[in-house]
Amino acid sequence: MYKRKLWTMRQYAGYSTAQETNERFRMLLDEGQTGLSVAFDLPTQLGLDSDHLNSLGEVGKVGVAIDTIEDMRALFDSIDLSAVSTSMTINAPATTLLAMYVAVADDQGVERSAIRGTVQNDILKEYIARGLYIYPPSHSMRLTTDLMEWCKDNAPNWNTISVSGYHMREAGCTAVEEVGLTLSNALQYARTAIDAGLFIDDFAPRMSFFFSSHNDLLEEVAKFRAARGLWHELVNREFNPEHSRSSQLRFHTQTAGVTLTAQQPLNNAVRVAYQALAAVLGGTQSLHTNSFDEAIGLPTAESVKIALRTQQIIADETGVADSVDPLAGSYLVEEMTSKIFSEARILVDEIDSRGGALECVKSGYQQKIIHESAWTHLQELESGGLSVIGINAHVEEDNVSSTHGQKLDTDAVREQLESLQSLKDSRDTESVLKALERLREACEGMQNVMDPLIHAVKEGATVGEVNGVMREVFGTWMAPSGV
Repeated sequence: MYKRKLWTMRQYAGYSTAQETNERFRMLLDEGQTGLSVAFDLPTQLGLDSDHLNSLGEVGKVGVAIDTIEDMRALFDSIDLSAVSTSMTINAPATTLLAMYVAVADDQGVERSAIRGTVQNDILKEYIARGLYIYPPSHSMRLTTDLMEWCKDNAPNWNTISVSGYHMREAGCTAVEEVGLTLSNALQYARTAIDAGLFIDDFAPRMSFFFSSHNDLLEEVAKFRAARGLWHELVNREFNPEHSRSSQLRFHTQTAGVTLTAQQPLNNAVRVAYQALAAVLGGTQSLHTNSFDEAIGLPTAESVKIALRTQQIIADETGVADSVDPLAGSYLVEEMTSKIFSEARILVDEIDSRGGALECVKSGYQQKIIHESAWTHLQELESGGLSVIGINAHVEEDNVSSTHGQKLDTDAVREQLESLQSLKDSRDTESVLKALERLREACEGMQNVMDPLIHAVKEGATVGEVNGVMREVFGTWMAPSGV
């Protein structure tokens, strides 16, 4: 564990333009961050360009706007892609953004086999909890598998999927449900990849996971320990891998955004510190600590630095990184680990009995589970059975914070639109159309889409254009609510 190498301190960042986000990245790297994590704005996450009608009011708001290869180049300007590990939280258009990242690596002269990082590429949880999907489930699973297959042969150090329980936990599920739903989704991805002709050892070593860390410190430690053990059992039971790494659960953790309050926001720094400690005690390989002002607005540079310092204090001053599993043998933690393991396995088996995660997504089964847990939580909060400082306990007379989040430059959207139009005006339109037609043929047939995508973005095709082709071929879909 950490006696050999500390977890990666990977602070999630992205806002406004690629140039401004690049400045934040370089500040974090200068302050000791050891990996990058990209937040994209909503239009990018939905495969839309900034000039699309549905992008109005959302460009650069909750992440960075990426429309073109030029934006991706600006995002990583003066950052050596051979020396940094990059995580990209992108799902429906994951193939597109990875294609752009690869194209920038090619520009820098970095071998594709040398790039390191993760693309989330977890579309099932988008249908279940987050809502940022585009295509019908079967076509989305095809894109997920295409990315896995391409990386196996071309970018073997890239983590091809980060199966996420985080967003389901943010939506309201319990710790047990976070484990069970996440591992069920992971099984679905593994089965789909094997049905497409891959072997478990071809892709499983590059699968990673993404969990939330909530306020109940010991329950969270037990949750991480249980998830590792259960994944090991499930993979070995069903797939019988030859390599031990295929059944290892490597995971990134983010502290729980849903627990942060706009009331008395400095309390959030304490919440985040305990949640981060739970992640480290549970053995995370990578960690993001939220900023104390995130319930108010985009984090300021000051709050981001405090969030990073929180990790550095845990690593350098608390001593918890000196032991492989500091709470092993604790009667309480061991009992809680066994309980979460058993109850999560029952949920996995129940989903399997209903046809697996993909079929349950189509019926709204997982969505229903989360809605019911979220409703129970809300009732506990409103009745006072659950205390939240500043909300229903220790409320102050002047309880509204005077802290202000980061303000976005209103001129940034105009500059983004001008940049996009400039690229469209200067590119070779005929070459772009030919590249898009090549992509269409791949989508209509059985060819892996990654090489046509890389070619298209290098020719100047935009995020919206390549995903527009996929929309035309694959169609769109509306997930059932589960209510």
